[in-house]
Amino acid sequence: MSASVPTLDAAGGELHRARWATRAQFAALGVLAGAWGAHIPSVKQRYGLDEAGLSIVLLAAALGAITSLLFAGRVVARFGARRAAFGAGVTMSGMLALMLLLPGLGVVLPAALVFGAGMSLFDVAINTEGSELEHRSGRAIMSNLHGMFSVGGMAGAALVAALLRAGMAPALQLVLIAAGLMLLVGVAARGMLDAHGGDGDGDGDKAHFAWPRGRLLVIGLLILSGMIAEGVMYDWCVLYLKQEVGMPQAQAALGYAVFAAAMALSRFTGDALRERFAEPALLCAGATLTAVSMAVVLLVGTPWVALAGFALVGAGLAPTAPILYNAATRVPGVSRAAAIASVTSIGYGGFMIGPPLIGGLAHATSLTVALTVVVAGATLLALGSRLVPAKA
Repeated sequence: MSASVPTLDAAGGELHRARWATRAQFAALGVLAGAWGAHIPSVKQRYGLDEAGLSIVLLAAALGAITSLLFAGRVVARFGARRAAFGAGVTMSGMLALMLLLPGLGVVLPAALVFGAGMSLFDVAINTEGSELEHRSGRAIMSNLHGMFSVGGMAGAALVAALLRAGMAPALQLVLIAAGLMLLVGVAARGMLDAHGGDGDGDGDKAHFAWPRGRLLVIGLLILSGMIAEGVMYDWCVLYLKQEVGMPQAQAALGYAVFAAAMALSRFTGDALRERFAEPALLCAGATLTAVSMAVVLLVGTPWVALAGFALVGAGLAPTAPILYNAATRVPGVSRAAAIASVTSIGYGGFMIGPPLIGGLAHATSLTVALTVVVAGATLLALGSRLVPAKA
């Protein structure tokens, strides 16, 4: 790692440039997630799927994501975060462009598999870069970076809503958005530090996937609870507003934008809150807000209550990923890339498997009943937050 550390004279400018480049990469991932989430109803309609069929597509993406995490730490260690982010970013964008152009479900499933794999590798690469930036600069920035993901998610969903109102075909929308993302990822990659995910001399040997155990397992299970709730919101909130509340899709897409906007605003204040308050207390407060707000949304079931509730859910879930991802990198004996890949492997189990689980439950009961999973996940996160070690 020593060869990649900037000199004292160059450190300030290089770190400043890398922070903005990494912010752009987090925003790119958010735009992709926002566009994908807002077009879940389009996928359902394009291929004539019911909730169970749609859940199979989401499960394929989940399997790709989790499989990718088994070697993501090693890929980042070998090629560096810059190259890993560029390759994964181009891959996930390319698959997004194809999602509404394929001839049938038999081709959609492998495309979804590659889509999920690209997303998870990109996620590990940019989180490794963010942890390296926080480590080198001595400044808390992870909440800010995840805030950029939320800004991207808001922008992606809002863009889809605007294009739907303008009458643009959904398939063309995804092609244009994907092309823009490829350009953004390529430009931003040039400014990254190219972190390899180690912590010092010899740490490259520890960059392989580490099976979660001990404290890593505890952190991973808490990420699982939070990501179940977050993943379900990303993939099902638009369909809930359209199908259960009765809003037109162009308006229902605003539910995703409201959720992501509130999460972004909360995350941009998160670093200051992390400096002032104990992280377990922040997690508990946010998770409690999420559980209560989502319960009210599902009980009332009206448009304005749903939109306001989604905003509170976004604000409540905001501290989860920045706090827990960074807590994982402080576990001794494991490199940053390996620690992030390890706990993210569990987290993606919630983020990616949670949504198809909702599809199965909705098929058996109703989407409203199925979304109580968000309440349950947030409740478990609140109860387990006391197990998170406070920042030294």
